[in-house]
Amino acid sequence: MAPDSKSSNDLLIHNSLQSICYKRGSLQLLDQRKLPLETVYLDIQDATDGWNAIRDMVVRGAPAIAIAAALSLAVEVANFKDFNGTSEEAASFIELKLEYLVSSRPTALNLSDAAKKLIEITSNAASTTIMPESVFQAYIEAAEIMLDDDVASNKAIGSYGSRFLQDQQKIVPRFSVLTHCNTGSLATAGYGTALGVIRALHAEGVLERAYCTETRPFNQGSRLTAFELVHDKIPATLIADSAAAALMKESRLSAVIVGADRVAANGDTANKIGTYSLALCAMHHHIPFYVAAPLTSIDLSLSSGEEIVIEERSAKELLHSRGGLGDQVAASGILVWNPAFDVTPAYLITGIITEKVSHRTRNFDSFTQLCLSLMNKLLYEQGVITKNNDAFNIKDFVEKAAGKSTA
Repeated sequence: MAPDSKSSNDLLIHNSLQSICYKRGSLQLLDQRKLPLETVYLDIQDATDGWNAIRDMVVRGAPAIAIAAALSLAVEVANFKDFNGTSEEAASFIELKLEYLVSSRPTALNLSDAAKKLIEITSNAASTTIMPESVFQAYIEAAEIMLDDDVASNKAIGSYGSRFLQDQQKIVPRFSVLTHCNTGSLATAGYGTALGVIRALHAEGVLERAYCTETRPFNQGSRLTAFELVHDKIPATLIADSAAAALMKESRLSAVIVGADRVAANGDTANKIGTYSLALCAMHHHIPFYVAAPLTSIDLSLSSGEEIVIEERSAKELLHSRGGLGDQVAASGILVWNPAFDVTPAYLITGIITEKVSHRTRNFDSFTQLCLSLMNKLLYEQGVITKNNDAFNIKDFVEKAAGKSTA
């Protein structure tokens, strides 16, 4: 079933950057392929619509993909008229649909992580009831909680990242930050990850300027990140992907901050193609390079980035303008290699900004908190994974932060 399009005038009321418009039984996704020139929403009625929207880049960004997939199935089961099956069959139905949705963009860990959690929830529900409707209800409620939690997580990432940068570079009164691809409200349920840090710096009055790359071939930077920065009236400059090294040489940057689609246990990070090049340039010019991502993007089952599966996309995205949506610009007959992501080795990454806080920093009196801040010891465990002896201990951080909500 192909999604139907609707004008944004009927759907968008509060926030022109809201990529996911949901109420129980109804889901619309902002068609990001048409931004910034058109604002069009697509009706998503079932998991098939969700799969197509994700695969065709209507919605993109690892957090947004996971939320959109979960809600597309929530809409489908919410609108069931009759389901002729047992509670166990209802759980099996959901599991099969989620496995199908995961196949739409396999590199993004958030999607498979969300599916795994939702399968567990519905399986537990099926074991305690004979009513399939109760299983579907449990699924819908869990998917809706994920939507709310994503916004809270993103705001925590922004806050922790801003605080960390200011503490690390005390002599810098204002920061200029380069980012890549789109990691803002359009890539998440709201606010953003790497762009969330930039938003937080701006809100605190310490952002000099944000720089964003075009992010070819799909131009997420020029079309989407630039759109968000202009909308929020954040001082910003767009650069060609190939201009990043020259910008760094001019000593105009305080930091580079990017998002992540998947982070291995050692810190190797898969992100939009071109991230690896930026990290190499940043190291050469002695500029801190940060990854901003929720813990759901961390895959402890992978020992290194060599195990991350990299999605390859259509040759048309390079052969035609506008990321494959426009006229042909390349010579007919030329072969194309078009990986959607690359892997940045952990040694190039300064720190990983997350939404979690070490439990050891909680419930202290104000004097103790002040002492800890002055010692610069546990502050860095509030959201940011840093290195000991030139290596990340991500597993230790995740275990200490487990179950400690920042919302």
